[in-house]
Amino acid sequence: MDDNQFYNEIQKLVDGVISEIIVEKEMFLTFRNAWLASEHRQSIVGEAGLSGKVIYRLVKLNK
Repeated sequence: MDDNQFYNEIQKLVDGVISEIIVEKEMFLTFRNAWLASEHRQSIVGEAGLSGKVIYRLVKLNK
């Protein structure tokens, strides 16, 4: 996957089409580039899994 594909996945997450994005350790830096470019990055939180896998989910922020 490249930055654009991850950006599309992030948009699907924000739109509620998907509930999570699973990122393997080999793709973390590519995902990070797309995540940093997203205006929703503060609402997308990762949870570390086994073997370097990270699961990202959308969380509602209380303001």
